[in-house]
Amino acid sequence: MNNNSIEQLLSFDKEHVWHPYASMTSPLPVYPVASARGVRLRLMDGTELIDGTSSWWSAIHGYNHPVLNRAIQNQLNNIAHVMFGGLTHKPAIELASLLVEITPHGLEKVFFCDSGSVAVEIAIKMAIQYWYASGKPEKNRLLTVKSGYHGDTFMAMSVCDPEGLHQMFGRVIPKQLFANAPATGYNEEWNEDEIKGMEQILHDHHHEIAAIILEPVLQGAGGMRFYSPQYVKRVHELSSKYNVLFIADEIATGFGRTGSLFACEKAGISPDIMCVGKAITGGYMSLAATIATKEVAKTISSGKDGAFMHGPTFMANPLACAVAVASIKLLLSMPWKRRVAEIEARLKEGLSHYSDMPEVAGVRALGAIGVIEMKEAVDLKSVQEKIIKLGVWLRPFGKVIYTMPPYIIQDHELDIIMDAMGRLAKG
Repeated sequence: MNNNSIEQLLSFDKEHVWHPYASMTSPLPVYPVASARGVRLRLMDGTELIDGTSSWWSAIHGYNHPVLNRAIQNQLNNIAHVMFGGLTHKPAIELASLLVEITPHGLEKVFFCDSGSVAVEIAIKMAIQYWYASGKPEKNRLLTVKSGYHGDTFMAMSVCDPEGLHQMFGRVIPKQLFANAPATGYNEEWNEDEIKGMEQILHDHHHEIAAIILEPVLQGAGGMRFYSPQYVKRVHELSSKYNVLFIADEIATGFGRTGSLFACEKAGISPDIMCVGKAITGGYMSLAATIATKEVAKTISSGKDGAFMHGPTFMANPLACAVAVASIKLLLSMPWKRRVAEIEARLKEGLSHYSDMPEVAGVRALGAIGVIEMKEAVDLKSVQEKIIKLGVWLRPFGKVIYTMPPYIIQDHELDIIMDAMGRLAKG
């Protein structure tokens, strides 16, 4: 495509297409992608970029993977979509079977939906309806921690950091309860005093709390904060003690990203409800699921209203389910745990070179996640063009320059990403 055609597309895009977390009057630049293969994006002008974000943490197998392509093509020959009310299909059943098999013990009832935010909405609705069916409708609030992020829809926003990107909606979203963010790092010695704030809230408010919701071990969009698995374990214990449900938001952490198949495994716990999404389809299509225990499902279904009142139009879309089955099987067939451990080791070693830079507050890595945290916020508008010139695709936010690469990334490609991260940190 010639430069004039590209400019025409970008001109229309700038005038009419509203991008995520962006202004329409002062938009950030966008770069038109023509194709993608492996870990590389090819822009319309021929520029090639190594993708260090896995398209917001979803494309764990990279792009244009023949196994995933074939799964969608085969399913397309049968049926692209059918409503899930009153009907079912093999891809959904196969996917549910896989999820029940690989998620923590006790999670047996699978509710499909379209996106991570909606999966969180569904989990919250399940928790509230559970207590309503149990004769305790007053238990309808959520408890979580500061610095968290659970999505952009309304109930999801209500459990995101109250001082975060959704604070302008604070007057209209439900008022939830917040403990301080976990302070003990992933590998740091546990301090039992840290749990006291959470326990005090539970002691004072358990009669009105339906559930605790956490991102286990990793607070993602809240700052790429790695925290102690012991915190997750202790909160889970307290949820049982004070008779509230435990919701694990594994949308960012699921399917191997932290080095365990699910981050809950690092704490040795099994939640009452779990949300999964993002990498579930290998980044091919939008799909998520909320998975509950038999107890949660039975209680909701035995209540006077019985049915769980939620049903997205594209729930359990056959194409999405088919590629999700293929993606999960592909993951399980490869030495993913070893590869993620190798990526972690390389990230730790490579990023350590930047820890003493005066602009850097710290560096860290966990699984296939590497972070340079700056002392000051990164000006995305000023660095985006520089990122492109470095031949990589990264999307810093706040004070964080991070990478979550596809698991198939080669060592030399990971080195290029870390070099770019360091150059961005230098300014």
